[in-house]
Amino acid sequence: MLYRLITIIGALVFVAILYALVWFFCKKFLEHHGVREGVSDRATVLATWTFAGISVGLVFAVVGSFVLGPWAFYRTLRGHGVDISDGAAVWWGFGIVVASLGITAMGLFGFLALVGAY
Repeated sequence: MLYRLITIIGALVFVAILYALVWFFCKKFLEHHGVREGVSDRATVLATWTFAGISVGLVFAVVGSFVLGPWAFYRTLRGHGVDISDGAAVWWGFGIVVASLGITAMGLFGFLALVGAY
């Protein structure tokens, strides 16, 4: 029972880490493209919608997160007036999703191996 509780708490922590990674990468993206004012607020909006796309996409056999996450990033980015082409925005969104999910997955599998659940 204790291992189940530890695993559930650990999984919730990794959900928070995933959001934090998406936010961090969105903030770096905006700074890289010259956004200076309100960058933290804009990164929060961009990360929230991208995270929502990833979350809904995970329900659809995991592959959906690699479609809905970048799409949500692109759609939200259009409202921020960042000077970037549509194709580049989708690819940046895809990169943010892949990097965030990859880092989080490696940490989660390491955590599960540490507690003996994997």
